[in-house]
Amino acid sequence: MWPQTAFLILVGVMVIASVAVASGSARWRFETRQINAQLNSSRSHFEQPAFDPEELGDLPAPVQRYFRAVLTDGQPIIDGVRMTHTGMFNLSETGQNWKPFASTQRVVTRRPGFLWDARIAVTPGISVRVHDAYAAGTGTLHASVFGLFSVMEARDAPGVAEGELMRFFAECAWYPTALLPGQGVRWEALDDRRATATMRDGNLTLSMQFSFGTNDLIESVRTERRGRVVGGKVIPTPWEGRWSNYQRHDGVLIPFDGEVAWLLQEGARPYWRGRVQSIHYEFAD
Repeated sequence: MWPQTAFLILVGVMVIASVAVASGSARWRFETRQINAQLNSSRSHFEQPAFDPEELGDLPAPVQRYFRAVLTDGQPIIDGVRMTHTGMFNLSETGQNWKPFASTQRVVTRRPGFLWDARIAVTPGISVRVHDAYAAGTGTLHASVFGLFSVMEARDAPGVAEGELMRFFAECAWYPTALLPGQGVRWEALDDRRATATMRDGNLTLSMQFSFGTNDLIESVRTERRGRVVGGKVIPTPWEGRWSNYQRHDGVLIPFDGEVAWLLQEGARPYWRGRVQSIHYEFAD
């Protein structure tokens, strides 16, 4: 009788676990739909649907060279992006605990916003789902085991929206028409290889430093004060994203490899290394 009872208990546990996982997945899909709905509702139309080289005349020299390298005359303005990534994510605050991830990302360039929906494999059979997003002026950072048990959640906290808008800004190398002055970005020269770019969305105004390599392409993007979540608090911390492996896609020269890191007193702490696996553009009408 005991073997039969143990078997029934095992079956019951498996059924409960399956129901819990299914419930978590459904909850995660619901949250994903909500954020995508925010991105859709905040979108606006472009008055200028294509890149005009005439708008480069007053830009710093390294910025002019960058746009001439990555865009062609008449390049349609990028309205939206759908992409997938794979790579490694460092889960440790102080050491090295790299885990593989796969993600999808949706971007809209006006009003600026994105949703990064990732699955990080923590151990065999256990994954953490992550939403990193900026939609309609609201920042979201939510991590959950199976989409059911939250391990980190920051919504509307001070500094979160600004930090997420910084991520959108730094990743404009994937959708470079969003960096054009016609899209509201202001550029100021620092030297022949660096420039500061400033953008505004709603009540947020932020600036980031763009560095260009000898090939005139964006090599890195840096800010001295991006919000880093430590112990449930958002701490302004120097941060840098680095881009490489440029390839032309739909007429646009973009990086396919990237790495991002917190720049701590003890040195850089990379936490994301990824590669674009697929990318699809939506162009302005």
